[in-house]
Amino acid sequence: MRGTTMKEVERPYDGCGKCLIGVRRLSRVKAATTSPERQREDVLAAAAAVGGHIIDWADDWEVSGATDPITRPKLGPWLRDERGKYDGLVAAAVDRLGRNVVDCLNTGYKMRDEGKLLVSYGHEGAWNLDDPNDENRFTMEAWGAQMELRAIQRRNRDATKKIRAAGRPKGKPSYGFRYVRTVPNGRVERVELHPHAAEVLRTVASRILADPENVSPSSEAARLNRLGELAPVDHLAVMYGKSAGGRPWYPTSLRNMLLSEAAMGYLVHQGKPVIDRSGKPVRLCEGLWNRTTHNALKEVLRARDTPFRGRKSNRSYLLTKVAVCGHCHNRLSTQTSADAPPRYACTARNKGWKNAQHCRPAPNMRVANLDALVEAWFLEKFGHGAIMETVYDSGNGVADRIVEVEASRQRLRSDREAGLYDTPDDAQWYRERYSELSRELRELENEPQHPPGMVQRPTGETVADRWTNAPDVQARKEILLDFRVRVTVYPASAPVRWVPGLLHGPDRDPQQRGDRTPKL
Repeated sequence: MRGTTMKEVERPYDGCGKCLIGVRRLSRVKAATTSPERQREDVLAAAAAVGGHIIDWADDWEVSGATDPITRPKLGPWLRDERGKYDGLVAAAVDRLGRNVVDCLNTGYKMRDEGKLLVSYGHEGAWNLDDPNDENRFTMEAWGAQMELRAIQRRNRDATKKIRAAGRPKGKPSYGFRYVRTVPNGRVERVELHPHAAEVLRTVASRILADPENVSPSSEAARLNRLGELAPVDHLAVMYGKSAGGRPWYPTSLRNMLLSEAAMGYLVHQGKPVIDRSGKPVRLCEGLWNRTTHNALKEVLRARDTPFRGRKSNRSYLLTKVAVCGHCHNRLSTQTSADAPPRYACTARNKGWKNAQHCRPAPNMRVANLDALVEAWFLEKFGHGAIMETVYDSGNGVADRIVEVEASRQRLRSDREAGLYDTPDDAQWYRERYSELSRELRELENEPQHPPGMVQRPTGETVADRWTNAPDVQARKEILLDFRVRVTVYPASAPVRWVPGLLHGPDRDPQQRGDRTPKL
C-alpha cells in the first residue's frame, strides 16, 4: 500500500473525516475460498488511496447479493445509524454493496446526501454521484452486477428443474437426513438418515403422539434447548464443518418439520411431494416415519386450544405448577431475594384475587426443603416401579400402503379437475394410471390388517432410574406431572399434620394448632 502500514489503515474513530467502514460480502464461504482475504486487501488499498482508515468491518458472510444492504446483518445497522459515527463506506467492488441497481443507488445516494464517502477498489478516489460521469459509471457497474445476478438465478432455476425431474435433491437436506457424496462438493449420490438427528426427531414425534394433551412442540422445543441439542441450522453448519451459532429451537419450525412430507423421505418442492410419471411421490430414501404416523401427527398437531400444564417452563424449580395452597387452592409462586433462600409461597391474596381474600396466613416454605420432602416421598412410594412407555405402533404396513395409494389417487383426481390432463394423450394416461391405482387399492383392502394405535411396552428402567438420570429439574417435574402428583402446602398454624406416606391430609384435632412445624 505504498508505504502505508496495516496498523495505520485500521484504527479507531478519531473524527478525521475519513473514518470508513470496510464492506465485505460473500454468498458462500468455503474452506478453499480466498475471497475474504482478497477483499480485505482491496478494501485496505482503496481506503489508503483516499487517505482514509478502517474503523470497523461489516462482514456479511453467507449473505446473498440479492439482500437489500439496509437489511444485511452487519452492514444494515451502520446504514440505519445504529452503530455510531462513521464517515463513509469502502468496498472491494460495487457488487459487494449490492447486486441490484436500486439497492446500490439507494446506498450511494444515502452516502451522498449525508456528506459521507463512498469508495470502491478500482475507482480512482471516492465516488461523486453529483458528477454525471461518476454517476453513469457507478450505475453501469451496479447494472452489470444485477445482470450477473440474474444470470446466476436463471442457471440455478434451470439446474433445479433438471435435477428435480431426475428425482434428485438440490439445496440443503432436511433435518434428520444427510447427503452422501463420493467426491467432496460433488453431486449428491444418495440421501440417508442422519443417525443422531433422525433419532431426535423420532423421539419428539413419539413423545407428542404418546401424550398430545401435555406434550407439544413448545414443550419439546424447550426440552431440546435445555438438553443443549443443536438447532437445525446449527446442526447443518456443524455437519458441513462450520461452527454453531448457538441458535435455539423454535416451536413453529419444529412443528413444521413434524408435519412436512419430507420427513417420509419424499422429494418435496414448495411443500408438496414431487410426483413421478407413475403418479407416485418420488422417494429419496427411508423416511423418519410412514404415512400413517404422518397422519396421526397431523391430527394431534392441528390448531386447537390446549391448557397450560407446566411443561413449557425453563425455570429450575421442581414444584412450580405442581404445589398448591391448602387455603385458596391456587398454585404457589416462587419468591427470591438477595438475603434469603428461594421459597414457595402463596401470593394470590397479595395480588388481589377474589378467591384468595381469606388466605391468611399464607403458606411459605423454602424451595430446598419442600423439594427434598417431595422427592423422598415420591421415590419411596413409586421408585421401585417399572416404567412402561406408550408408543405409537403403525401396524403391519397395509394400512399405510392403503393411505399412500389413496393419496396418490386423490392427487391425480385433483390434477384432473384442475385441467392438467385435458389433451387426448394425457387423458388416456390418466385413465390407465387411475385404473391401476384403483386395482392396487382393492387388492390391499383384501389383505389382513394390523391397525395402527398406541401400545405400551416396558423400558427396562425403574422410576428411580429415570429420576436419577433426568438431565435437569424440568425433566423431573415432567415425571411428577406424568404421575399426576399434586402437592398441597398448608401454613404451620393450620390444623394439618404430616402423615408418613401421604403428601397432605387435614387433621381436625385442635391440639395440633400449636405445632409450628411446616405442614404438607
